[in-house]
Amino acid sequence: MNVVEYDRYGDASVLVLRQRPLPIVRPGHVVVRVRAAALNPKDVLTRAGKYPWLAGRSFPKRVGYDWAGEAVAVGAGVPGVREGDALYGMIQAWRGGACAEYALVRADELAPRPPGLDFSAAAALPLASLTALQALRDLGALAAGQRVLLNGASGGVGVHAIQIAKAFGAHVTTLTSAASAELARSLGADETLDYATWSPRDTPARYDVIFDIFGNRRFSDLRPLLTGRGTFISTVPKPAVILARVRTALTYPRARLVVVRSTTTDLTALTGLVLRGALRPVVDRTFPLAAIADAQRYLATKRARGKVIIAI
Repeated sequence: MNVVEYDRYGDASVLVLRQRPLPIVRPGHVVVRVRAAALNPKDVLTRAGKYPWLAGRSFPKRVGYDWAGEAVAVGAGVPGVREGDALYGMIQAWRGGACAEYALVRADELAPRPPGLDFSAAAALPLASLTALQALRDLGALAAGQRVLLNGASGGVGVHAIQIAKAFGAHVTTLTSAASAELARSLGADETLDYATWSPRDTPARYDVIFDIFGNRRFSDLRPLLTGRGTFISTVPKPAVILARVRTALTYPRARLVVVRSTTTDLTALTGLVLRGALRPVVDRTFPLAAIADAQRYLATKRARGKVIIAI
């Protein structure tokens, strides 16, 4: 099978397409024929060597966490999945491997592909939408009538966070570029702010949740914008975020770090939102597997509006 690998940390030029044996099914796992994969900033940052303590220093490494495809072999102890079933999910471990013709995935990290979505659209959902869901629902406890500020609302996580926040009944304010304001409004944003001219010092509004999707804001700067029991959530494990999380573990306003987990239960919850018409994938651009380096370079520009998909 064709699979994307790299033998050292570095820029996108380290990515190579290789022939490898097909994965062998194991108990509790499913071998899937990957039809589409989606890229995330995690792919770029991991390949660049930003998180060696998590990804490790053994090589070669593989690429991609989001996937959609068909079951071709089902291991023992996997009820409810049959060969030929259309599935989607996210590889939980840092090993990656979704950017390949076949992948071995855990049965508790997948779910049936949402009806009505093709493979590319389904692959666009898992990591980004699960991050938004778990941040807003589990860490932020976002509820109807509350106010949320989304910093970086045009990327993969942001376009889904807008929709999920609206599904919860929240008032959504986005902080993004002026060029992305129309996209944010089309997805349900109630108010759009231009990050080029916005300043927290000039903002009278108070928010129940501030979701720093880009990870470029400081809790100390945005804390005055939170309500008394508000929550600041970041996607990036910077030392300042971790320190703020420790310091506010038992107090409010508080800082939290979202660490996404792929579970069948939450993937099924996403499917429910899709079926309700409350969540639709946003795909910016599609690349073939052989153009993986170009796809990662494009994602690294941070100009993608929605998801970057790899067609396999």
